Amino acid sequence: MAMTTGRSSTRPTTDLAPAVALFHGLSDPTRLAILERLTEGEARVVDLTGLLGAAQSTVSAHLACLRECGLVTGRPEGRQMFYSLTRPELMDLLASAETLLAATGNKVALCPTYGVRAGATTKTRGSK
Repeated sequence: MAMTTGRSSTRPTTDLAPAVALFHGLSDPTRLAILERLTEGEARVVDLTGLLGAAQSTVSAHLACLRECGLVTGRPEGRQMFYSLTRPELMDLLASAETLLAATGNKVALCPTYGVRAGATTKTRGSK
């Protein structure tokens, strides 16, 4: 995504609204945890509620949001729905984010606007 030209102008050369919407969708801890789990393969709502410790209605609402954004799809099997990522590129994006976070150390977490002290909640992979 080319954001600026080679000139000193700071004006974006592309419409950033879709990227902003994508990153805003990824900014919710529950949705991000769902996507992270789905990088491992399909999951049902009951699997996700157990992992997240969240109510079924909460998980279902977040899955609906992710489906509407085109990031997740559902495959019905009997009375159950199995959710998965729609695009493998999302796995690349999440892996790149982990690499960037590792490279920046605690700087992002300490950000006064969006860091953990600003009210953002975080969970490390594998924690509950």
